[in-house]
Amino acid sequence: MINISQLVRFITVDPVNLSLKGKLLSVISSFSSILIMALVTQKLSIGTAYPIIVASMGASAVILFIIPNSPLAQPWSFFGGQLISAIIGVACAQWFTDIALASACAVGGSIFAMLLLRCLHPPGAATAIAPILSGDPISSLGYGFVLMPVGLNVLIMLVMAILINRWLLRHDYPTVSGNKNIVVEPAQQTGISDQDLKLALENMDMFMDVSAGDLRKLLTDAEARSFKRFKGNITCADIMVRDVPVVEYGTEVEEAWKIMHQQKLKAMPVIDRARRVIGIITWNDFFKFINLSAYESFQDRFRAFIRRTPDVSTDKPESVGHMMTTSVTVLPESAHIADLISLMSTQGYRQIPIVNSENRLVGMVYQANLIAALYDEQLSSVAGQL
Repeated sequence: MINISQLVRFITVDPVNLSLKGKLLSVISSFSSILIMALVTQKLSIGTAYPIIVASMGASAVILFIIPNSPLAQPWSFFGGQLISAIIGVACAQWFTDIALASACAVGGSIFAMLLLRCLHPPGAATAIAPILSGDPISSLGYGFVLMPVGLNVLIMLVMAILINRWLLRHDYPTVSGNKNIVVEPAQQTGISDQDLKLALENMDMFMDVSAGDLRKLLTDAEARSFKRFKGNITCADIMVRDVPVVEYGTEVEEAWKIMHQQKLKAMPVIDRARRVIGIITWNDFFKFINLSAYESFQDRFRAFIRRTPDVSTDKPESVGHMMTTSVTVLPESAHIADLISLMSTQGYRQIPIVNSENRLVGMVYQANLIAALYDEQLSSVAGQL
């Protein structure tokens, strides 16, 4: 038996994990997409008997803008599910005179087709019933119903979904479906792999409205929170190296190499005059510009590369800014060391620049710093148990 408190808890639980701002943006997005879709369709169908909008588009808007990461909301699921269901609905309306039988066949057939073609979109089943329940106004259109209004509605809604989700809601839409094959990256050698997650989802033998990528993000976040709870508040500022060598955009290649060689550095941040990180330079950045021939040694080619060209024109980089890597991952000094673990263990980073609240460089964390911090923490926990 379910008591009153359990019933209240079931009723009051929020089915979507969205903030108030996220909910308001989703409402605005749904309103805007339906309004634009209806206005455009109305404009194009003036003087015809075509309906303006298919009712199931309202349900599609909920899926596209509330749960855009769901496999049910992806472009092929939405596009294929709606159009295939419309075709099956029109066919059933023409083949069967009994409304009950036609409705059942339309829903069952559309679901079967969507599952078979991997484009399951629940509102599609409603679209399949529309030609049957609406009578002559729609059934008289025949298969033209698939193009107008369904096809036009779907096309406009899909464009709106991509634009709104990417630019307004800041969602990575469309996302990679969990049904697709996932290639495990070589850097990921420990812990739960994407292949493990994919097989676990398949082993459930029931539909789970979550992709392997979303599940990985969830597990990674849970692991990070658990690590922070057990290890305490150890931040990047606690373990970083503060006095780190740096170079600027205009630093000559030879000078940068001397600094890295003398101090045995594998990488060095590039900053501007305000000490904001604009890039990073590594050994690989030096070596990738050197082309060896059969009659030249590596030392000769490398020496010629790092030295400044005396001529006015040159075909090689002359300053650090011409050869640095501009895509740099940085962390704030207040970040927990748990944020470093995923970057260094699975993504292959060997050093991470650390910045302050003004985004100015204040230090670097190397793999050795992280390992030492974890090792010391482990020793402290063991000592506390003795």
